[in-house]
Amino acid sequence: MTLTQFKYLLSIVDNKLNITKAAESSNTSQPGISKQIKLLEDELGAFIFARKGKKITALTSFGEEVVWYAKKILQDVDNIKLLSNQISDIDEGVLTLATTSAQARYILPEVIQVFKEDFPKVKLELKLGSSEQIREMVIANEVDLAIATDLEAVSTDLVLLPAYHWFNAIIAPLDHPIKKDLKKLTIRRLAKEPLVTYAFSVGPDTSFTETFNKKNLIPNIVFAARDADIIKTYVKMGMGIGVISGMAYECDDHEDFIAVSGENIFPKCTTYFGFRRGMILSRYAMSFINLFAEHLNPKLIMKAADAKTQDEVNPLFSKIELPVKGGCDQIKL
Repeated sequence: MTLTQFKYLLSIVDNKLNITKAAESSNTSQPGISKQIKLLEDELGAFIFARKGKKITALTSFGEEVVWYAKKILQDVDNIKLLSNQISDIDEGVLTLATTSAQARYILPEVIQVFKEDFPKVKLELKLGSSEQIREMVIANEVDLAIATDLEAVSTDLVLLPAYHWFNAIIAPLDHPIKKDLKKLTIRRLAKEPLVTYAFSVGPDTSFTETFNKKNLIPNIVFAARDADIIKTYVKMGMGIGVISGMAYECDDHEDFIAVSGENIFPKCTTYFGFRRGMILSRYAMSFINLFAEHLNPKLIMKAADAKTQDEVNPLFSKIELPVKGGCDQIKL
């Protein structure tokens, strides 16, 4: 058995059992990757994949176990490299982050500026996506850290560190008739208006939709986008009432919009840091987390990293009051 064989195995799984794509992503040939998998199966004396002719159709139950151990072995190899860096006190390398466009624009710039001053030799790579895409990236070992809301679904694979709470902001053009109801805005009043919001809010299982459903209401979403600035553009055009993350409401937005916090209408949201369970974090990774959320100090991060389940992590934060982050204080977020 070799590490290369395990890497090829995981590449096949990550590429949905497509050997051609796995070979391309691994910078090798299809015959080469097939040969290595066959050598691995021969050595183990059992099939990892079920096949129909030459085509791989599924993982066998044995194969699922092998994949689990392969992931753990490769994670341990990465951990050994990190241990070496920590012993030699090397503060250089690559830190890859997956986050949303809102975090990247409104929260991360100041953090990254300070981090680069502290760790000038560390290269930062930023990958943007929806919460679902971010979950996939961190599980597939494409990134070191995830920063997003709605990561609870992958808490069995990730260690989740709560960073801060946030609320939605509700915005409308300055002359919109809803202005007279803004101070006492309700979900029923909001349901009467065409809405412009995030694409990830559209769907039957989102907290946005469920907020309306609990009152037997159906939101009239007329336009959805992934970026708050796009939402603002179409609200300004008069397409509808906007619902954006509070952090995306900037102080100069008051020149174009009336706004109110959605904290009394929509549920509170929590942004988490997430990293693979069993992963040893570099010193600069822990420093980045601490810069982002000062209550997440290295000692607390290491305790959470040592926990076997998220149920063991959560009590570590039971007495910590998370900060609430919003945009301009003119909407009292």
